[in-house]
Amino acid sequence: MSRAAKVVYTAKTETTGGRENGASRSSDGLLDIRLSVPGSARIGANPEQLFAAGWSASFGSAIALVARKRKIALPTEVSIDAEIDLNLGDRGYFLSARLNVRLPGLDRNVAKGLIDEAHENCPYSEATRGKIDVTIKLV
Repeated sequence: MSRAAKVVYTAKTETTGGRENGASRSSDGLLDIRLSVPGSARIGANPEQLFAAGWSASFGSAIALVARKRKIALPTEVSIDAEIDLNLGDRGYFLSARLNVRLPGLDRNVAKGLIDEAHENCPYSEATRGKIDVTIKLV
């Protein structure tokens, strides 16, 4: 699906070697990381961890944006624990995800409304919608 839009930012990385013995570096040099497979003794992050970090950061920003629009003060202890599963099924590998959101001190209904609207606006949620199983829980 193509939409007319203004590009706000383009992240550019180069990855060599894949997940087994790879490394990724951003064009600005701010990201320089070794890669490893899940459970490996090799020092490095795996792609699922990187995806979890990116999605949870983006989701936190989406919650903050929605709260500002609704004029709701967020607690300073907002956190999102993202869990990305690498699954192996009959048709190969696939991902599933869980986002566990903490909004301490907010009314549960208000918090749930922020989470629901953030899920509609978060770019990672948009990119995965209908493509992977996602569970979002207020904890």
